[in-house]
Amino acid sequence: MKPARSPLSHPQPDACDLSRRARYEYGAALRKGTARARHGLWHAPHGRPDPVGVLIAQGASRIQDLLPVRYARMLVSPLAFLRGAATIMADDLAHTPAAGPMVQGCGDCHLANFGSYASAEGTPVFDINDFDETLPAPFEWDIKRLGTSLVLAGRQGGLSDGASRRLAVSMAQAYATEMKRLSLFSPLEVWANPINLSAAIAGFASKQARTQAQALLAQRMESARGHYGLVDTRQPMPALRERRPLVMRLPAHDDVIRKAFARYVATQPAELGVLLARYRLHDVIFKVVGIGSVGLFCAIGLFATVDGDMLLLQIKEAQQSVLAPFAGLSSFSNQGQRVVTGQRIMQAQSDLFLGWTHSAGQDRGATDEAGFLGAGRQFYVRRLKDARLAAVGSDVTPEGLPDYAHLYGRTLARAHARSGDTAVISGYLGRGRSFSDAVGSFSILYADQTRADWDVFCKAVRTGRIVVA
Repeated sequence: MKPARSPLSHPQPDACDLSRRARYEYGAALRKGTARARHGLWHAPHGRPDPVGVLIAQGASRIQDLLPVRYARMLVSPLAFLRGAATIMADDLAHTPAAGPMVQGCGDCHLANFGSYASAEGTPVFDINDFDETLPAPFEWDIKRLGTSLVLAGRQGGLSDGASRRLAVSMAQAYATEMKRLSLFSPLEVWANPINLSAAIAGFASKQARTQAQALLAQRMESARGHYGLVDTRQPMPALRERRPLVMRLPAHDDVIRKAFARYVATQPAELGVLLARYRLHDVIFKVVGIGSVGLFCAIGLFATVDGDMLLLQIKEAQQSVLAPFAGLSSFSNQGQRVVTGQRIMQAQSDLFLGWTHSAGQDRGATDEAGFLGAGRQFYVRRLKDARLAAVGSDVTPEGLPDYAHLYGRTLARAHARSGDTAVISGYLGRGRSFSDAVGSFSILYADQTRADWDVFCKAVRTGRIVVA
């Protein structure tokens, strides 16, 4: 295991000491050590771990009753399997070429982890929206995982391999083009540069994709006003509704969540504490989230004032990033802080309520059966997002995939630019054609690998090695 390091300690020139031009030339020189065409290569390394065994080992520290739900979701398709197999691909990516530039990586970068949310001003913003695996890592890793997901989505939608490959190529080319554009900006301009989804949709080349996306966005921007149908207001005090199998009560774990919420509230900055002091926690309920996270503690907290004004916060368990064995340990002892810090680095507009906390016993310095740093579990907290609005970026028809592929690449470049050296990365990528073609080739090869892993997984289900709901 590599030692812990600062989240922004990059093995590259110091941006404070070298000019933009000098850093660009340094990036271009990196091509001699790692030719861009090499990124198109993939073959399973000798001794590659059994994918089913990796998933079983990962599930050991999760809520066992929920694992069959996770596996049932992964059984649906190779794309669904990829979404739940970030730990498998992290190991594989560690065996692929990397030029050297580091960024704050998403760690689980696939098309379903891009989406929209409303800014504080109510504007729909498009960005990465999942950071459970975030960690400093080679910039290529996120791009290759995203490209693979696009190929699998294209195949699932009935596109040919050629058309599916072009999705990955287009995404990588958009990344290179946007990185080159951002390399000319000042650091402050890069940092404050969100993507307005309405404006992005207006620029879609496909009229059909544009019309569908605009209708979807308008419809879903309304849903937050009704608290997503999760709140029952017929009683004297509001309560959360069950929506099985995704939203359910698990009374045996309620106390853990309530105490973790209490620690969160007590440890927030003074200015946010003033706001939170106006609310009281009235109810908690458990929520089954994305495929990769099923089995982790995740719950919704209903906070309300005496007048019935409501605030819904989501608390979610954070475990060590799947990238850690290959990219190095996080410098943060609390994995929730790792997630929150990564999100604040990568997102142009982050949630006011982002914070981290832990369950009972964390302060004693013990180690529990799941291997946490201290007894207990670690969490991050955010405002409950509208899953339907967030999915605007992934509820895409095959006809809309080319426009969204371009948007994904552009968005990922902006997220990476906030921590990475844009001039170095742009110097390495150049015009982007060689690199994007290589990403297309890798994405096809790794999509085939994912299909083979999924076949092994399906066999494990048939033989009873894996139990599905």
